[in-house]
This record gives sequence, structure tokens and C-alpha cells, in this order.
Amino acid sequence: MIYLTRIERFNAAHKLYNENWSEEQNREVFGKCSNANWHGHNYELHVTLKGRPSPDTGFVFNAKELGDIVKEVIIDKVDHLNLNIDVDFMKGKLTSVENLAIAIWDELKPHVEKDGVRLHCIKLYETATIYTEYYGEASL
Repeated sequence: MIYLTRIERFNAAHKLYNENWSEEQNREVFGKCSNANWHGHNYELHVTLKGRPSPDTGFVFNAKELGDIVKEVIIDKVDHLNLNIDVDFMKGKLTSVENLAIAIWDELKPHVEKDGVRLHCIKLYETATIYTEYYGEASL
């Protein structure tokens, strides 16, 4: 088994806010992330696939094709947008980095899993010091 990772970057705004809680509780739990006027991050997305290299190409997955898929399926839908308002696959979800990583997994999986290749991990950096890794539902 070998692993191939594609890294992409995007910028997006969001607000962490639970509508079932008071303003005070939201501020207490989410701090400045519950700012009524939103806030933004420069995200770094790592998409890792796993499989065996093709005897015809030596590739697990064509890296250019993977880049095109990630850009079309994810980056074009989140970059310079508001995750709470503009991103269909985040509607009705708290826009934590954890939930965003799970949603990205769900969006990408049907596009990249073929010919024995599997989506292995989504690693999503929200800041230089905070990131999450998701390995799919089976690993929970």
C-alpha cells in the first residue's frame, strides 16, 4: 500500500454559534469564533489516497486529476466564501474544523474511490497550530 497526498489552500469565513444556546453561552464556549460579524481562516487541506501503483502508469492516482477533482468538488465551493451561508454541503451544520473535514470527506469520496484506490485521510489545518484528521466513519 502506498499513499498519495494532494495539498490545497483556501480562505473562508465562518461563525461558530449554536442557535439553541444563549449569546452568553456561545461566547463562553466559542469565544471570538462566535463573533456576530464572522471571522476567517486560511485553511490548508491535505487529501490522502491509498492504493497500489498502476503497472501502466506507476501512479496510485493521477496527481493532476486529483488536483482537478479537489478544486472542482471542494475549493471552488468554499474559497473566499462564508461556510455558514454559501456552502451547500455545510448547511445545517456547526462549521467547526472537525465538521468541515467530515463534510469534505463525504463530498470527495465518490469522486476518488475507484480501481482499488481508497480515500485514506482528510487533514485540515484551520490555523498553523490547529488541525484535524478524519479517516472515515469506520475509524470513529
